[in-house]
Amino acid sequence: MKVTFEPTPNPATLKFLLQRQVSNLAFDCQTPQDAEKSPLAAKIFGFPWTAAVFIGTDFVTVTKQDWVEWEILAEPLAGMIQEHLDRGEPIVIELQSLDTDSTNDTPLIKGIKKILDTEIRPVVALDGGDIVFNKFENSILYIHMRGACAGCPSSTITLKEGIEVRMKEVFPEILEVVAI
Repeated sequence: MKVTFEPTPNPATLKFLLQRQVSNLAFDCQTPQDAEKSPLAAKIFGFPWTAAVFIGTDFVTVTKQDWVEWEILAEPLAGMIQEHLDRGEPIVIELQSLDTDSTNDTPLIKGIKKILDTEIRPVVALDGGDIVFNKFENSILYIHMRGACAGCPSSTITLKEGIEVRMKEVFPEILEVVAI
């Protein structure tokens, strides 16, 4: 199956659809050093225009620098990703769990993580992004926005009018949701 691509709400980020599951967990690379556990991300960071790489379960989002346009990059990058997959080269090595079900979590935190994992993350993944629980402290839910969500012009709307509204609806003890 051929790697295809589509725009995301973040104009600096393109989502490459791999047409098959390549990982059970997501992997975020904000720097070339982060990419040391992902041969594919390391290869993409080999280009000077790369700003970030996010590997989802069946897609890769790539964020570019402002000085280059997707019209020049998209097709060759899709071809390179396709070649990487066709050769059977590894996508990610030694990926660790995001600890979405810690035995030390309170029932409230387990519930928050469950809603994030079952309702919010799948929707955000459609646009090439990811949302990960960080902590719940002083009635504030802290999350990480990754992939296409990081730096997206509409991420504040997604955060406040989507995620925060839903989380407050389910958990009245949440006063605010903050991205870190």
